[in-house]
Amino acid sequence: MRRETLLSLASVVGIALAACTDRSIVPPSSPVRPPTEARRTEATDDEQFDVPIAGLTKAQLDRFNRGRDVFARVFTDATGLGPSFNSASCAGCHEEPSIGGTGDDLAEDVETHVSVASGQTCNDLAPHGGAVIQHHTTAAFQSQYPGYVSEAIPAEAGTHIGRRTTPMLFGFGLLEAVPAQTIIALADPTDANNDGVRGRPSMVAGALGRFGRKATDPDLLGFNAGAFLMEIGVTSTMASLEQLLAFADYPFDAGIDPVTGPEVSDEDLALATDFVRFLRPVPQGRASAEANDGRQLFNSVGCATCHVPSLRTGASPVAALSNTNIAAFTDLLLHDMGPGLADICRGGASAAEFRTEPLMGLRFRTRYLHDARSATLTDAIVQHGGEATKIVGRFSGLSAKQRDALIAYLNTL
Repeated sequence: MRRETLLSLASVVGIALAACTDRSIVPPSSPVRPPTEARRTEATDDEQFDVPIAGLTKAQLDRFNRGRDVFARVFTDATGLGPSFNSASCAGCHEEPSIGGTGDDLAEDVETHVSVASGQTCNDLAPHGGAVIQHHTTAAFQSQYPGYVSEAIPAEAGTHIGRRTTPMLFGFGLLEAVPAQTIIALADPTDANNDGVRGRPSMVAGALGRFGRKATDPDLLGFNAGAFLMEIGVTSTMASLEQLLAFADYPFDAGIDPVTGPEVSDEDLALATDFVRFLRPVPQGRASAEANDGRQLFNSVGCATCHVPSLRTGASPVAALSNTNIAAFTDLLLHDMGPGLADICRGGASAAEFRTEPLMGLRFRTRYLHDARSATLTDAIVQHGGEATKIVGRFSGLSAKQRDALIAYLNTL
């Protein structure tokens, strides 16, 4: 019964918030950055991005600040870490260009996911260590299982392995506040306009999934509960059972798992969620004349069909999140990206389907796409397939000057 419950839990909470892995996990090879493509913008010492959205009340600002402390909390064996984990804290992976961002070394921060599709069902292989493969175990665990320092990719996964980079969380509270009907209205399941782009909403138990690379989580609370469990090994009332480890006896005894009950309280989970919810989006960088030309091309080529530049939030109990525009650069829909990018299923999404990645803070990334395979934005664009095929064809048909302008625009995001 406990294993069945954990399988159900893993499918509900979906892909976790983020992860760090060990240095042995190396991103797939990709072309060397061409000298003509501009590099990303580096954050300067006086820039800070882990700041709250404007308009919060004093009480909400207090929750943001206390939530930051939970987000940065380093867990230990004694306080609930693991026994398998990818990072000892949320901030340990979400650190660049500041807390809430991405990892600082993508060679370390590319994590491993597994699953196997069987008909219309996606098996996350939870009894074998999936869906997220943790690359560290606690000293307490190793004392009972010597040499078991990290999880191996289970043989049951076969070739069904996905790599994932750490997503930036800036502006996620505004994405959560966009009405579901706004997102659903962007879908074109029959390709009525014949542009090749369809897109479909990810529905999770009747709610719109919008977080996770496969849009597995409808809201930030569930998204974060899954992250605490799958990335840090920290349980909560929403995700109450420890991750299974292949060949290790479960339930774990007190020598391995000394904390009885939830390892993060409901209040602390809610505080960490409010920290993420109230994080301000990264402001766009200064645009040159070339970048302004690129903005027009971004739209005319068709990139904006999925990476919708602006969405509007609806009514929210938080006035600062209500009825405001967000430079989201996403439609939060699932799109078939073709066999070249396909890796694993998750929830109701097939191996080839991915939720459109928000481009907020893009200029601070060092590698691109969900698995860090691309060293340049140009390569990331041409790797798009499936529904994006016509758009990639138009991009490839631009002159070199026009492509440079479009890339210059992306480097302002």
